[in-house]
Amino acid sequence: MGKRRKLWFKRVVKWAFLLIILLLGSTTLLHFTYFSQQRKKVEPYGQMVPVFDGTMHLTTMGKGEETIVLLPGMGIALPSADFGPLMRELGKKHTVVVVEYFGVGFSSQTNRERSSANYVEEIRTALRTAGFTAPYVLVAHSISSLYSEYYASAYPDEVKAIVSLDGTSSDFYTKTPGFVAALLPIAKLQQTLGVTALLGPLVTNRKEALELGYTDEEIDHMLLFAGFSINDTLLEQIAQGTEFVAQTKALAYPESVPYYKVISKDTYEKPNKQLPMTPQEYQMQHLKRIGPQAEYEVLEGTHFIYQTNVNRIAEIVNEMVKK
Repeated sequence: MGKRRKLWFKRVVKWAFLLIILLLGSTTLLHFTYFSQQRKKVEPYGQMVPVFDGTMHLTTMGKGEETIVLLPGMGIALPSADFGPLMRELGKKHTVVVVEYFGVGFSSQTNRERSSANYVEEIRTALRTAGFTAPYVLVAHSISSLYSEYYASAYPDEVKAIVSLDGTSSDFYTKTPGFVAALLPIAKLQQTLGVTALLGPLVTNRKEALELGYTDEEIDHMLLFAGFSINDTLLEQIAQGTEFVAQTKALAYPESVPYYKVISKDTYEKPNKQLPMTPQEYQMQHLKRIGPQAEYEVLEGTHFIYQTNVNRIAEIVNEMVKK
């Protein structure tokens, strides 16, 4: 490479580097000013309830006799908006409550250890403090399926039934790889740089979301909160993810509590390199652990099955209530 070409190349690299620094500086500034101010303007949808060392946010809809409790999957930035369409459908017949865990949505963070037992006690305390009375029908997405099973095992009289929405299996346990903990701070850095807040609107299909039953306000708030979803409480939940399996698996599931698992077609059919078995075996072993009362159904869709199958899930919940 000649001197001129080398000089030209160095200049290009230098300006590209400066441009990246300038861009990241601008997004970081936006994160701590504009986006932060916009987030503070959003009022909680429901009530803030004192629970142990913090406050948890509960959103309620409907006035039915049965209390349906919606529990979010890991990393959902604003469950009270994310469950919006399903909540409205279930609210036609029942009292519906969305629980936002510590470190999620409008809820504060906590210094309490992230364990299945603590999640259950926090759910129970929040519901009881807010004036709700057990038994509940727990409708749990993903990791919350484990907390629901633990809840039913520890307090079977307080759980009328469980509807698992593409829930994590409590039968298959393996330790979280060490590199996962090392990668978690990167997500926090990405958020601080404002990258998440800027990318969200670019990858979101607003028209499709509206067709699924979300409101413009819910979409705006979900995108806004996604830019602030990474915190120490959530990072510990992610790091302890597989331990929730071990903790729940240690308890026998009660025969008295009906269980219905809704499985997404993607989860049921696509091979998972992290599993030493087929996805079908993974699901069947889980249902076998639950017991003979376990039922299941495979629905078209992704892991976020509740977003695209509102009516069918509502029907399943109604059927479980009748039983």
